[in-house]
Order: sequence, then structure tokens, then C-alpha cells
Amino acid sequence: MKRVIRIGSRESRLAVVQAELIKKEIERRNPGLSAELVTMKTAGDRILDRSLEEIGGKGLFVKELDRALLDGRIDIAVHSLKDLPMQLNEELPIVAYSRREDARDVLIWKPGEDAFSGEGVIGTSSRRRRIQLQKLYPKASFRGIRGNVQTRLEKLSNEGYDATVLAAAGLRRLGMESVIGRVFSEKEIIPAAGQGILAVQGRKGEGHEWLLGLNNRESEWAALAERQFVYTLDGGCTSPVAAYAEVAGEDICLHGLYCEEGSEDYVTDVLVGNVGQAQKLGETLAGRMKRKNG
Repeated sequence: MKRVIRIGSRESRLAVVQAELIKKEIERRNPGLSAELVTMKTAGDRILDRSLEEIGGKGLFVKELDRALLDGRIDIAVHSLKDLPMQLNEELPIVAYSRREDARDVLIWKPGEDAFSGEGVIGTSSRRRRIQLQKLYPKASFRGIRGNVQTRLEKLSNEGYDATVLAAAGLRRLGMESVIGRVFSEKEIIPAAGQGILAVQGRKGEGHEWLLGLNNRESEWAALAERQFVYTLDGGCTSPVAAYAEVAGEDICLHGLYCEEGSEDYVTDVLVGNVGQAQKLGETLAGRMKRKNG
């Protein structure tokens, strides 16, 4: 009888699609195993009328899955890495990182329109996105928008928005590239740390030998640099801090964005180093930017 691996996931369509990607990889690499999904609705999914900053940050997307891992109801949990708090429960480490999907942000305009004029209402609840979009679209106004991909697209159609911003990775995984209007380069809008990477969390001390070969080292190096940058700046997932690392061979190039609390002005900087020092690179760039902006 095959051993069954229980994979925890949020119940949104995108979360399930992402967990299915990990499920297929585990089963492909381990013919003696089968995997099943265990889905659950998190507090972050239930509370949609307030911004994440008001209700406790993106950690609300993971608490239920953390509990399920700790009490043994699931064996691993699959998350969008950008949704994970910078400080994790030591008992629940990240045990694998997926290959990175497109890390960029994209603009989607109102159905029936051929473009965004730059003067309408852009829906986003992310300060990271808003402060960067304000430079690209100085005549636009901004209004909060929450919910999964499908909910946001419905709101775009029906609630007075002219455009909204989403991560390219999610749309591509859902096969919804056709709704993408403009793709922002990583320099135009620096993405959230970890955007495009799936993180697999497990219980400390367990072997997870069935995950061997699934971990992508380039994603791991990028994640270590980006998350350390944000952590060093005391930035949670909703703080106006952003980081994107490019890995080329043994080199890693880290782009960072830092905005002081209470300010709308931000600075960006770049630092290059060796992949073996990825975490140190994030710490160094963060320290340098904090001193410059202090």
C-alpha cells in the first residue's frame, strides 16, 4: 500500500493549482507515494473588507496551515513564498523552494478597454505597489482591493476601478495570461520578496527524503537574499519594502526598495555578491540603504 503524503493548502483556486504542482512533482519523483490535498480557508481569506495592515498582516494566510502541520493533520504546507512572514516558527522550516515563475507585477485594465489612460482608479491594497505606481502614473488615484484573483477581476468589472495590479506568476499558473495588459519590469516595480516562488513548509527534524530533487537552488539563493533584506529592515509582508534577486551562475544581483515608515518617498539600490553569501548580501544591502535614508 502506497504511503500518502497530505499537502496543506489554502482553498482558493490559485492556491490549489500551486499545491497541485508540488503534488505532481512529489508523485513523479516518488512512484511509491501518493499525495492528497487538504484545503482550508484562512483568516486572511475570510476578512476582505479591511487591508492586511489593519487585520494583522499576511501571517493571517498561514496560521491555520501552521496549526495543521503542528498537530499532524498535514505533512507539508505549500505557500506562495511572498505570503510567508519573514520570521517563521522554528518548528516549521521551509524544506523546499520551487522553480521561480515570472516574478513581475502586471497591470490589468477594465474589461472592454484597450489600454489604461493613466488617469483612472487603480485598485491595489499594497503600499509597495502603490508608491511605485504613483511614479509611473502620477495622475492616477488609488483605492484598496482585496480577494483572490477571480474576486479582484469581478471587482474590476463592477466596482468602479479602471485597472488593478496582480502578480504575473499567479495568472500564468492559472492559464489566465490573456487578461494581462502591461507587464512591469522588475526595475519599474520591484516585486515583493519571494514573488513567483512556492515554499514548502514541513516539521523540523523530519527527513522529507521524498522532496529530494524538488528544491531549486537558484530560487533558494534568491529567497535567502530577498527575505533577509526585508527582515533586516524590520519589514513585514505588508511593509513598503521590496526585493528582487537575479542569479547568474555563482553571482547574485539583489535589487532593494526601502521606504521609511510614515513616508511615501522611497529609495532603491543594487548589490552584487556570491550565491554562497546570499543571506549576508541581503543584510548588507539593507544596512547600507537604512544608513543612506536615515
